[in-house]
Amino acid sequence: MAGHSKWANIKHRKEKSDAQKGKLFTKLGRELAIAVKQGGPDPATNSKLSDVIAKAKAANMPNESIMRSIKKAAGELDSENYEEITYEGYGPGGVAIIVEATTDNRNRTAGDIRHLFDKFGGNLGQSGCVSFMFDKKGVLLIERTENISEDELMMEALEAGAEDFNAEEEYFEILADPADFSNVRKHLEAKGYNFLQAEIQMVPQTTTTLTDPKQIEQMNKLIEHLEDHDDVQNVYHNWEYEE
Repeated sequence: MAGHSKWANIKHRKEKSDAQKGKLFTKLGRELAIAVKQGGPDPATNSKLSDVIAKAKAANMPNESIMRSIKKAAGELDSENYEEITYEGYGPGGVAIIVEATTDNRNRTAGDIRHLFDKFGGNLGQSGCVSFMFDKKGVLLIERTENISEDELMMEALEAGAEDFNAEEEYFEILADPADFSNVRKHLEAKGYNFLQAEIQMVPQTTTTLTDPKQIEQMNKLIEHLEDHDDVQNVYHNWEYEE
């Protein structure tokens, strides 16, 4: 289930250029705005907003930028009408892909996503065509350091309601039911733990490997271009790629 190089993804994100960070923060700002519009600007009473704030902090978004996005959204509740849309399809070699987007123009975004799938050897499918192959989970990643006791962290996570705990070479992975995610995250935050990732994800039940160099190249380009699209918030897949 785990193992499709989450740590590689994290390191890749850390190494992003300032321009890429700016784009990421813009996307997180949009996600914060949607959460505010759905449940109000107070994270104490809006659990979705609280979770998005944690996700933004894990991505090293500055606090002042987070607060500015929240205040802007609270003051402009009727200005921008974004909607959340999920696309599903297959990449090269039958890799299952889920794309979560926020858009103010459904037709434009759908056309762009379809074009990228077609361009890089995949095909966009119907709603539900691959989502049954994934489980929605709260995912917390904590960097493994000398100061963190594996046994103590595992005990704290499970006591807080986590479903699973995995110790990897460079990080600890904690999985929780989405309904329990906020409680687990808040409990570990209160204990002083910092997160490399803290978000609800679509976790694949099984993984697919690719051996054809052309398909591997196409898959890399498809993921890269999808993640770079302004309207795309998250890309999930079941490709287990080699380092």
